[in-house]
Amino acid sequence: MILVTGAAGFIGGNFVHHWLGLHDEAIVVLDKLTYAGNPATIAEHLQSGRAILAQGDICDREFVKGLLARHRPRAVLHFAAESHVDRSIHGPGEFIQTNMVGTFSLLEEVRSYWGAMDADAKAAFRFLHVSTDEVYGSLGDTDPAFSETTAYQPNSPYSASKAGSDHLVRAYHHTYGLPTLTTNCSNNYGPYHFPEKLIPLMILNALEGKPLPVYGDGLNVRDWLYVRDHCEAIRQVLDKGRLGETYNVGGKNEIRNIDVVTTICRKLDALRPKADGTTYESQITYVVDRPGHDRRYAIDPTKIEAEIGWKPAESFESGINKTVAWYLENTAWIDSVRTGAYRDWVDQNYATR
Repeated sequence: MILVTGAAGFIGGNFVHHWLGLHDEAIVVLDKLTYAGNPATIAEHLQSGRAILAQGDICDREFVKGLLARHRPRAVLHFAAESHVDRSIHGPGEFIQTNMVGTFSLLEEVRSYWGAMDADAKAAFRFLHVSTDEVYGSLGDTDPAFSETTAYQPNSPYSASKAGSDHLVRAYHHTYGLPTLTTNCSNNYGPYHFPEKLIPLMILNALEGKPLPVYGDGLNVRDWLYVRDHCEAIRQVLDKGRLGETYNVGGKNEIRNIDVVTTICRKLDALRPKADGTTYESQITYVVDRPGHDRRYAIDPTKIEAEIGWKPAESFESGINKTVAWYLENTAWIDSVRTGAYRDWVDQNYATR
């Protein structure tokens, strides 16, 4: 059995689907079920009993200790995090609490649990920490892509809190010998993505006839990684990664934000044309940029390709086709996550832009 934190969220939920499609090994899901955690994402596995949901906070050390003692996982995969940059600008405190204090609390309980194992179990155990390329800061147009040796230069409360969590994981390996692995990924997209993020927001706003808000000049560049490719990378790093090492996971798809939006519009024009004959691009609206908006991210995945043998299977074209189709076909899931709290957040973030 493995224990996965944050596995009712976007990437963690996709990991549950991916893992249980390939393994008989069950998963304990530790999730606080905040606005972005949705049991409906993994409902089929909860109903089958192959995944067990434990609703709780990674900051609650007694709760975590009890889970570890009861289920005796051979690995802990740590996805749980506050992850939306705009939310971190409006309210950084929750990001420090979850991403730094939560990771510290989890590490302390895992260290105690691991330390009490017999020699064989200790040697086999793994703690895999899932992080982000945003810890590296921002790149210029001609700068080389981020590698595992790029200096950390986080520029938002979110990325600073994730950088802090990365450093804690590294320190627990070097100080205590905890068998850790860290992955830093580029921008994920795909099924079950919460509707405040760029790609699902554009799809849903377009279908509802709402403005498609693009920050600044729309020329910020991100390296887009299909979420199931990311899940496979994590699975392979857990199996093959060298202890204490970091592996950067990128999709090799550097695309400007405005080009992502226009691509989505063209897909929707073909799949769900508007009744009035206009294009979805007519809904694009440029809005005031967010503070400290990083200009470009790009990942150099040479290390994970060479050491692990992983490469992304999806191009952006194939991945965005699957993503748009999924959102068109899964309105029940969308309705289940679009709570009043989510609508209030969208109003708060975009009303003054």
